[in-house]
Amino acid sequence: MRIAKFVGLILLLAVLIAFPQVFPNPAITTIACLTVFYATATTGWNIFSGYTGYIALGHAAYFGIGSYAMALLCQYWRVPAGYLPFLLLPLVGLIAAGFAVPLGWISLRTRKHTFVVITIAIFFIMQLMAFNLRSITRGSTGLSLPIPSNWSGNFFNMPFYYVAVVLLLFALGLSWWIRNSKYGLGLLAIRDDEDRALGLGVKTGLSKLTAFVLSALIVGMVGGLHAYFAESIFPAFAFDPLFDLALALMGFLGGLGTLAGPILGALILEPTQYYFTMKFSQNGYYLIIYGVMFLVIILLLPEGIIPTLSKYWIKWKNTHYKLKQAPLIADAGDPILADNNASEGRVNP
Repeated sequence: MRIAKFVGLILLLAVLIAFPQVFPNPAITTIACLTVFYATATTGWNIFSGYTGYIALGHAAYFGIGSYAMALLCQYWRVPAGYLPFLLLPLVGLIAAGFAVPLGWISLRTRKHTFVVITIAIFFIMQLMAFNLRSITRGSTGLSLPIPSNWSGNFFNMPFYYVAVVLLLFALGLSWWIRNSKYGLGLLAIRDDEDRALGLGVKTGLSKLTAFVLSALIVGMVGGLHAYFAESIFPAFAFDPLFDLALALMGFLGGLGTLAGPILGALILEPTQYYFTMKFSQNGYYLIIYGVMFLVIILLLPEGIIPTLSKYWIKWKNTHYKLKQAPLIADAGDPILADNNASEGRVNP
């Protein structure tokens, strides 16, 4: 299984690197960029919600903070268009993580449904602030970012795509390290039974807050990259409730608490979401489709694709092993066959 996972990771990396070279059409690479954006953001969201079991529906707040941080830094520091804005992404992520510390400390004082409601409330508060703090955000007018005019139409998506791949690898590596560390075991213990984990010595409050901040760090960097990709931002664009719904859908579809689940969910849902938005955006039916998709996934695949397939694989392997051992067990019950087996050097269980 370890070899299979390593080979799968190498294949995934090869496909990600080669994809825009094989399909250079700008329409296709645009969808590819958005897919990698969401795969990275969902991986970051999974570090908190997937490992702790706390379903956060307010991470669009940190996506928006990252978007506005990128725009304001480019304006105040007069960063020219080109590759330099990409160097601001770590700082943009740290700004989003800085906001996540007090907001996470407040929201994580609650559990279950109350936590979900508070995260949604924090998101809408941040959205209202973006509308009303006109001296900083310019309200509905929005902010513009530097436009790399010297990049041709066929080349424009390439830098954003490969920078997004780097962010995805960073998020995946961080998620893998947490999943296989003592700290990650504490998060999984919180997901299984928080009170018992606390009794066993796990610092539940600090562990949850750390995962929350790391999650906001990754989502904030994605927000900054997406803002530069879009070239301008508005409150309704930066703080979009559909972003939270998309993260939850992708996480649940692929499998919460798994490494490949968020990536698989993004690969399936983002192109589908883009298609529905383009086809049904005029009449608003795509919003109904999002809701129906969420219900279908929760009802039919409550554990996600990867955990479900893993369960069926283990079940098939156990059944195959039992069928393979059945003749030996039957032979052991027959003294004549047992003597024949012994004479032939066969050892029965």
